[in-house]
Amino acid sequence: MGRTRLLTTLRQRLREHRLVTVTGIGGVGKSRTALRIAHLMRGQFRDGVWFADLARLQDSGMVRHTITSALGIADQSSRSANETLVEWLGDREILLIIDTCEHLVDACAALFEELLSSARGLTILATSRQSLNARGEHTVTIPPLTVPGESPGEDVFSNEAVQLFTARAGAVVPNFMLDEQNIGPVAELCRRLDGIPLAIELAAVRMRALSVEQILGLLADRFSLLAGASRTALPRHQTLRAAIGWSHELCEPAERLLWARLSVFAGDFELDAARYVCSGESLPAEDVMDLVASLVEKSILLSDGTPSGHRYRLIDTLRQYGEEWLEKLGETSAVLERHRDYYLQLATRSEDAWSGARQVYWYIRMRHEHDNIRVALDYCLRNPSEVQAGLKLLSSLWFMWVACGLAREGRLYLEKTLELSSQPTPERCKALWVLSYIHSAQGNISGAVEAAEKCSSDAVRVGDSGAVILATKMLGTAAFLQGDLQKASALLGFHKSGRELNPGLLPSIVELSMVLLMQNDPAEAEVLLRDCIAVCTQRGELWLRSYAIYALASVHQAMGRAPESMANAREALRLKRNFHDVLGIGLAIEVVAKQALDDGQPVLAARLMGAGQANWRTFGMPQMNSPFFNAEHDRCVKECRRVLGDQAHDEAFAQGKKLNLEELIELALGDQESDDPLPQM
Repeated sequence: MGRTRLLTTLRQRLREHRLVTVTGIGGVGKSRTALRIAHLMRGQFRDGVWFADLARLQDSGMVRHTITSALGIADQSSRSANETLVEWLGDREILLIIDTCEHLVDACAALFEELLSSARGLTILATSRQSLNARGEHTVTIPPLTVPGESPGEDVFSNEAVQLFTARAGAVVPNFMLDEQNIGPVAELCRRLDGIPLAIELAAVRMRALSVEQILGLLADRFSLLAGASRTALPRHQTLRAAIGWSHELCEPAERLLWARLSVFAGDFELDAARYVCSGESLPAEDVMDLVASLVEKSILLSDGTPSGHRYRLIDTLRQYGEEWLEKLGETSAVLERHRDYYLQLATRSEDAWSGARQVYWYIRMRHEHDNIRVALDYCLRNPSEVQAGLKLLSSLWFMWVACGLAREGRLYLEKTLELSSQPTPERCKALWVLSYIHSAQGNISGAVEAAEKCSSDAVRVGDSGAVILATKMLGTAAFLQGDLQKASALLGFHKSGRELNPGLLPSIVELSMVLLMQNDPAEAEVLLRDCIAVCTQRGELWLRSYAIYALASVHQAMGRAPESMANAREALRLKRNFHDVLGIGLAIEVVAKQALDDGQPVLAARLMGAGQANWRTFGMPQMNSPFFNAEHDRCVKECRRVLGDQAHDEAFAQGKKLNLEELIELALGDQESDDPLPQM
């Protein structure tokens, strides 16, 4: 009944208050309780329940960005993170769960107060080992489970701590049954473990090799050694450490060493990563797989299947224990360096493979590795001698920042790392043209030009001809967005014969085709685009191909080939569903909306424009701040208003603004097309 009453209380607090913090010691079940509440209350928040985990975040300045990322806001703008987050929240009614705040209390408290004052539909449920002391905060402390003897007249068989042990023991030993013979030792064990769920689960795992009486005896001995005092008077935090420490001691030496080394991973990780990062002195690589399996069996590691492969993770309390041991072993720096090396190699592999047939796999894979990438980058930023490696890691992941909806994060890391590297190097040159690319995507053209010019001058000094070419291309992109067509044609046309799939050369063909379209030469643009699409199709590339198909839709629209234009724009959107490419989706939506208007569907066009602008404003500068794209957009809006009238247009536009990105794509693909009649004029 204890947990049932707790959930009832917590639900009531969340109905009454907008900031509730779940507090309690480690291992007591704060995260599990928060997720249970999310499941129970998901229908009570119109715009859903969202979850952000701060467990491995060390930089308090990244709290806001981490939450933004968890909300799926692939911010490609150069606006402040606060402006973006507040605008996204808007009048949405959501429950935002922020897990593990205790090491970032001040930053969390300040941010939560700010967000709650700006977004009236927001409710925050935080978990922390201590109160945040934020204005308007209400705390609910999660106690350990009730143990036998705490509730007068309770049936010991139905006690919640006993039931948890029974369930976990039954999972380990299928024929385990709670009966009159073992209820006494089980009840005593739960009392000794103070009802702490994690401690009980760790003890239950030992049922594979020990009886309940043996577990109780061994655990009691450990408490005596640690405390030197009455076992029943142990503080609960010491009880948990005793239970974890006992599990640690019962591991083989190699398992303990692996446990410690695995603590450097953030979130989850794959077996190959564990093998590379954790092997070495006293731990051969060929032994890691069996040791990982053993730690899974002992409930030290959790395992889970994902679309990119099987992955493992340490829960936070056990990871912290492993970190302490790694520090005692004096291996923290060395293992973090190997961790960085692994993810640098992975980033290089992903860049090399990005433009091939496994592009979607690498998108999913690198999104899974996002937390570990951050750990590797933070290691580079903390160590002056590692700055060049940090630049290489960042620039290799250009596609994550540009194509996968993480532009703001990429820009922040690039700017921070470039500040630490003032001397020209090939790594700095590459980072600069990637930064220019990001600025262009965000609509910050002056920033794009500045970064590209720095790249060009540095590249000349170090003799990096490839960087000179790419800097030239980035200057061409900036000129295209500014509407300087003659300059753009010269700079982008330099790569006209290139068929290389990288972020600079072949993509310039798509941009050059748009320049030709602006110069009223759609036929030549179509020739270039069909060649680009053929190259992408031959190599299995989807992301750039979607841009070329979008551009072809724009060309066909200008040529009056309406059916082909709509078909291509929708095909581009279908491809973009494989990625979180908000920029490309926004561009394609503009084509679909204009074509819907031309096809006599002004209500649909207005809804699309409303949804497109709302999502684009959230994620970046609408139309990339380009005079050409802005003019096309304004013409469509003006015509919609003329056909529908101001009131009907504004109503349809407002309806569209409520759609999220996936709903916007569904509407554009025809899955939600409206048959609303045109208003009487």
